[in-house]
Amino acid sequence: MADIRVPTLGESVTEATIGRWFKHAGDAVTVDEPLVELETDKVTIEVPSPAAGVLSEIMVQDGETVAPGALLGQIKEGAAAPAKAAPPAAPPPAAKPAAPQPQPTPAAAPPAAKAAPADAPLAPSVRKLAAESGISAATVPGSGKDGRVTKGDMLEAIARAVAAPTPVAQPAAAVQARAPSPPDDAAREERVRMSRLRQTIARRLKEAQNTAAMLTTFNEVDMANVMALRAKYRDLFEKKHGVKLGFMGFFVRACVQALKDIPAVNAEIDGSDIVYKNYYHIGVAVGTEKGLVVPVVRDADRLSLAEIEKKIADFGHRARDGALTIEEMQGGTFTISNGGIYGSLMSTPILNAPQSGILGMHKIQERPMIVEGAIKPRPMMYLALSYDHRIVDGREAVTFLVRAKELLEDPTRLVLDL
Repeated sequence: MADIRVPTLGESVTEATIGRWFKHAGDAVTVDEPLVELETDKVTIEVPSPAAGVLSEIMVQDGETVAPGALLGQIKEGAAAPAKAAPPAAPPPAAKPAAPQPQPTPAAAPPAAKAAPADAPLAPSVRKLAAESGISAATVPGSGKDGRVTKGDMLEAIARAVAAPTPVAQPAAAVQARAPSPPDDAAREERVRMSRLRQTIARRLKEAQNTAAMLTTFNEVDMANVMALRAKYRDLFEKKHGVKLGFMGFFVRACVQALKDIPAVNAEIDGSDIVYKNYYHIGVAVGTEKGLVVPVVRDADRLSLAEIEKKIADFGHRARDGALTIEEMQGGTFTISNGGIYGSLMSTPILNAPQSGILGMHKIQERPMIVEGAIKPRPMMYLALSYDHRIVDGREAVTFLVRAKELLEDPTRLVLDL
């Protein structure tokens, strides 16, 4: 038998929900054939078959929640799927009844293991295994003399416990009682159970609010120079690099420069320590039909503007196809979220724990601004920095945002590192 288990789900991912099984018990499977879809709060992954044979048993059903390493099912290796029953053949011509054959005597069933006496002394090896595994020897049927529990009995009990599906306890959430609707209104309502994935996303976002001392500061940036630069070099950039010149590359470069100046925004809390990260893995939030995912542009400080745009474009395509991997969604040190593509004028983004900062981009909108003593229309964007006030002071947060604003309003600084 080959076990089908939940793979390692990645950093900070401790559970997954069974989305759907692609096969039924009794179906033939091949090596690496997708068997089951798992949904996490970050990505949807497919678990491949570890062996060829027949899916003999499914341990966990659709919609259930499992932890990494949990047993999902088993495959009987080398077996073939049962063939469809053939139609009954015509009865053979009558023949003389054969002499009755003596029936074999069924083998006696092995006697059940006796329960160990309550006062039976335990061997040192049994006591050690019980202490290490947390399994009480009193609950294990003994096969030794007088029903005593042997080391082999304990090892079998531990193996059974490991093979059993691992349920994940769902933390209790405060539920606000809903007043019943009047009959006329209730008839026009539709009640849909929240999916496990959506419940997980909701819980994690709420945990971020409950854990961090979250605060948001705002500023606005004149996007005229970035827009002029894009208009001037857009065609040449796409022809040379094979990718469109977007806004996100400029923001990633600006944030990296600002993070170097204000390292607290690129740090996180670990117990009573602050971990300052001298690398810049920038998460870029991407909206999909199933929810928001955040692939990570690693070592963004070492990438050119073209390389950053290529990675972001690739992430966007694969996120919408559900093809991102867990490794591509973990390890970020700072996040950028662009609500402007949906028309958002201003928002307060929620931290992507355990990070201490997230930048919210918004819609570019022409507004009257005073430029050199005259009122002129300018393409303005509101920026929002949500940060963990436990390690980022207000002065540092505002300085970070002003630094990003200066770089975006004069993008030549991004090239000259000024």
